Amino acid sequence: MGKVRVETFKYLDETIKRMRSGGLLLVSVGRDGRPNVMTIGWGLLGVMWRKTFFVVAVRHSRYTHKLLEETGEFTVNVPGEGMEEVLRYCGTVSGRDYDKFAEKGLRPVPGRDVRAPSIEGCPIHYECRTAFKVEVEPGALERELEVEIYPSRDYHTLYYGRILGVYARED
Repeated sequence: MGKVRVETFKYLDETIKRMRSGGLLLVSVGRDGRPNVMTIGWGLLGVMWRKTFFVVAVRHSRYTHKLLEETGEFTVNVPGEGMEEVLRYCGTVSGRDYDKFAEKGLRPVPGRDVRAPSIEGCPIHYECRTAFKVEVEPGALERELEVEIYPSRDYHTLYYGRILGVYARED
């Protein structure tokens, strides 16, 4: 059965649970149209400027950062059961060097609201377009967090993705 559009926060609890226990799959696409997927374990869902957002943190060194800078569009995919190896692989291998979709047999499904595809096999996904971004600045973060998270000073950009649609399999 295909996915249907659902209320934005209908699967909030499930999304956060999966983010905290293995991660989610962030798919971006560059100007060339080739998708890339990476595992994310940090993010925020909420309301800002009277709109709904999914905020994702991507380090400057990541290939995904380059793609988000090119198009600003992405999907966040909640993985299904049995996708632990995909999560591990997509969190350790760079899309600069490997086509992670091909390597792991992932099938991209065209986005309905954005150019970035979702991933077949993920029961829930969010389609987002960057409306705002902010750099994590050296010295602006609580010292304990900066020492723990940024020992190599490879900081994140926080992309505020306006949620244009949420889709789920409701079998």
